[in-house]
Amino acid sequence: MSDALAGRRIVVPETRELDLLADMLERHGATAVRCPLVAIRDVADAVPVEAWLKRFIAAPPDDLILLTGEGLGRLVGFAARAGIETAFVATLAKVRKITRGPKPARRLQMLGLKPDLPAPEPTTAGVIAALEDANLAGRRIAVQLYPDPNPALLEFLTTAGATPDPVLCYAYASESEDRLVAETIDAMAAGKIDLIAFTSSAQVKRLRDVATASARAPALRAALARTRIAAVGPVVAEAIEQAGGHVTVAPEQSFHLKPMVNAIVAAIGS
Repeated sequence: MSDALAGRRIVVPETRELDLLADMLERHGATAVRCPLVAIRDVADAVPVEAWLKRFIAAPPDDLILLTGEGLGRLVGFAARAGIETAFVATLAKVRKITRGPKPARRLQMLGLKPDLPAPEPTTAGVIAALEDANLAGRRIAVQLYPDPNPALLEFLTTAGATPDPVLCYAYASESEDRLVAETIDAMAAGKIDLIAFTSSAQVKRLRDVATASARAPALRAALARTRIAAVGPVVAEAIEQAGGHVTVAPEQSFHLKPMVNAIVAAIGS
């Protein structure tokens, strides 16, 4: 407990770990302005995911690229509901596992497994860099996608002579009412918020979508210019820059909540 962030109002646009992040900030005296921008759900149609899982088990690929920990967790959930979880995890242990960042690595560890080839950076470019010197010709590579489109990775694999087998197992669902999101934009533009802490690119997209739908694009530009912005990692930071914002607070190496909170305390704490 400390009062390093006493008097600071920090927007927490999180869903899965909203209370955890808010509590971490409040332990330093901050006022957490909760604005859950994104919820995550299973894809509506389980059939393609179950077909992919059965294909994965019956004819294991050479490699599996895991882009998110959420995606691996959802795949295990689909496998469990289909009665094939044990077979899926057993097959997972046999294929080469390529991970983008610490979250899929942690999910593997929860299954008693570990990455075989971690990307040097937790980005799509990092995954490509990990594979660009390898001979991929003729290899079958399963790819766990996430809802934001990722044509660059699939194009890279195809161009390298591999056969990608992608699966998308979860989707983003808007959770906040537009009114609450719009009010948060207005508060930021008015200088009533000290910092906003982004933990996913989907949060940034939701903010932009609401600003466009509510004729608040100018207000969002003003909000991003006036409010300090924290990003949990480089993927999120890139989305913020594309939205016209500038990240001033970010963990240097470990892209997790605690290092981000530590960076926030160092940047704006008293």
